[in-house]
Amino acid sequence: MTNPFEQVDGKFLVLVNHEGQYSLWPGFAAVPNGWTQAFGLSTREECAAFINENWVDLRPRSLYANTVPSAEHRS
Repeated sequence: MTNPFEQVDGKFLVLVNHEGQYSLWPGFAAVPNGWTQAFGLSTREECAAFINENWVDLRPRSLYANTVPSAEHRS
């Protein structure tokens, strides 16, 4: 059996979770709990481009929220 994530000619989705993390997902598979569709159904290349354009900070949202100084603490 071939890996569905490696199918060059397959159709894919881009999923995002509550932490703002993205995942490339095979279009035929059910979206798992905790994830929502952000883009697709499209080619692997278009989905990868969407992820690269939108997932600019790889830290989970909860970690990012705790490390970014608030406006009142900036000088």
